[in-house]
Amino acid sequence: MKVNETNAHIGSSSDIETLIFQVNESDADGRLDAYLAAHVDGWSRARLQRLIDDGDVLVNGKTAKASLKLKPNDQIEAELTPSPAVSFAPENIPLEIIFEDNDLIVVNKPAGLVVHPAAGINSGTLANALAYHFTQLSSQAGPVRPGLVHRLDKDTSGLLVVAKNEDVHEKLAEQFRSREVFKSYVALVHGVVKENSGSVDQPIARDPRNRTRRAVVRGGRPALSLYRVRRSYQRFTLLNVEIKTGRTHQIRVHLAWLKHPIVGDGVYDGGRDKTIQDPKVRAALRKLGRQFLHAEQLGFRHPRTDEPLRFRASLPPVLENFLSELETVEPA
Repeated sequence: MKVNETNAHIGSSSDIETLIFQVNESDADGRLDAYLAAHVDGWSRARLQRLIDDGDVLVNGKTAKASLKLKPNDQIEAELTPSPAVSFAPENIPLEIIFEDNDLIVVNKPAGLVVHPAAGINSGTLANALAYHFTQLSSQAGPVRPGLVHRLDKDTSGLLVVAKNEDVHEKLAEQFRSREVFKSYVALVHGVVKENSGSVDQPIARDPRNRTRRAVVRGGRPALSLYRVRRSYQRFTLLNVEIKTGRTHQIRVHLAWLKHPIVGDGVYDGGRDKTIQDPKVRAALRKLGRQFLHAEQLGFRHPRTDEPLRFRASLPPVLENFLSELETVEPA
């Protein structure tokens, strides 16, 4: 780790290393990502940019963009999350391919499948499966994230686009950055949502009280979610949720902030799952074994032809079965 002891110190919490820097006059007017690349050994600028995008870097106590121009005496706090697994091998894990051409792949990811290796996860991921089934994938996101342009949580199912080459990867990434990609999810939440449609425009960052979670935090990264009621029950609501940004855990955090957490989300539900009274619904929830969140629709322009593409993945049977059980108890 390349650290100047006159302007930085190191702390640690479990397996996360924290660096704190104070910007000198000589480093003023430089970009945040460039500053970190010059002061942290072993981390590429692209990886540091992802760290910044995830809200793991604070400047004067607030999240910032990678392009932020620094000023003298700015304080930078960077949480260096553990490096992904060094060893990476293709694995013959079945995949449901929705679409494929010479440039990209659209995959329907099942719940329970981690997208890429991370700390403590060396195998059994979507990335391992992609490396087995496809000989040509972009390497822009790094050696253990072949072709991956974006992510879904482990227990979220649904659509992901994968790039086969560097040019397509960059053009897709730019569509995500400029909010041109259409991303629509289905979520079953606790409680009756009164408005037929609405939005949540609240910033998201790491929860200062629990660094493994995200939360609505003043000074966090902007996040916008739009929702529409799809079906109402007596104690639950089925929503369509379109996200205009792609913050980590965004839908889960925003719906919890609305006091309508996602059914089956043990991290953000605030214990609401345990308040379910009906024995049939409780039994169905145990059988569900996941959060009720599914990336149903994905739309973007083809990076090579500029043709608009739109894909749809039906609800997995386990989610359909939960709704069927719910309808016997709480008819819509």
